[in-house]
Amino acid sequence: MSDDKANRGGADRSRVAAGEEYEVEHFARKHGISVAQAEELIKEHGNSREKLDAAAGALMGG
Repeated sequence: MSDDKANRGGADRSRVAAGEEYEVEHFARKHGISVAQAEELIKEHGNSREKLDAAAGALMGG
């Protein structure tokens, strides 16, 4: 993934870049989970945003 936040394409939107702290933090805030929980979900499910959204929803009971 590009470090240039202005350079965003389709692939950038469909994945959570686990190596980018701001992306993991944003994902955690979006789903109301901790950064540690977000990191664990990424380890378990990979970086597909669709899969991670579903897993975070299941984690939160919804």
